Amino acid sequence: MSDTGTSVVDLEQRRAAARAQRGTIALEDAEILAHTEWPGDQHITRMHAPRAARRARPGTFAHIGCDPAVPLRRPLSIMRADAAEGWIEVLYRPRGLGLRKLAERRPGDHVSVLAPIGRGFTLDPARPLLLALGGGVGIPPMILLAETARRNPAFRTVVLMGSEVPFPFDLTAAKLPVPGARPEANRSVALLESWGVPSRLASNAGLDGCHRGYVTDLARAWLASLPPADLERVQIYACGPHAMLEASARLARELDVPCEVALEEFMACGVGGCAGCNVRVMTPEGPAMKRVCVDGPVFDARAVFDAAH
Repeated sequence: MSDTGTSVVDLEQRRAAARAQRGTIALEDAEILAHTEWPGDQHITRMHAPRAARRARPGTFAHIGCDPAVPLRRPLSIMRADAAEGWIEVLYRPRGLGLRKLAERRPGDHVSVLAPIGRGFTLDPARPLLLALGGGVGIPPMILLAETARRNPAFRTVVLMGSEVPFPFDLTAAKLPVPGARPEANRSVALLESWGVPSRLASNAGLDGCHRGYVTDLARAWLASLPPADLERVQIYACGPHAMLEASARLARELDVPCEVALEEFMACGVGGCAGCNVRVMTPEGPAMKRVCVDGPVFDARAVFDAAH
């Protein structure tokens, strides 16, 4: 151990992680290309950030300077990225001064963007059936995951979303089947349908066309519909409120299915310097504190929730 209580192994791991991420984060003066407001005070902002767009991976995020009057940046998951056209999109609900200022920005305005940051989701060819679970503002990484996976015909993705406010997407009558979904869950995200990606919606707010209940209920029903051989090919990905992530991890543990979770924590620097976003994670050497911004935000679900108990 060092005199600060940090093991030599942990220090070496941090140094290796830092070396691996050198040159992967771009600082850009990004022009806002489009801004859309949806019911429930939800906003989607598209910005021209070509270097970030080329490097974005599902689960990574952008650290955005929302306004000159707000000194601290705000971390937002990257929802979509188009490398050819050079843009990224973020979805957010303004709950503080920074994001409220960002929501006031309009096409032609510029914001400072650090991106992409963090460790994203792992796509394992041995587990080509992808179950993507997004809750609330945890939905964006699932869109980018589906968009990325559809480029590889070996993968098949099902996206399930939960929200207590109207979904910030154009919805359509579901045509692509999701086994296990009840008849009332008959709406899907039009963009995902156009990609050939099945999706279903869940809500406890009585939203039309949604499963009445939690998104993890939908997940359990879909997993229960699979024959054992297919279940062995499933990988679960989840992002959303802590209770939803814990339920996702519990479901994955029960069925012995691997699960990765993208954590949401308050951040200051966003690049691993301040260690303000530390969480307790189980490692081969035992429990350790890991920084969500650069050691995550994606972690193995068992590592996170086994360490919490």
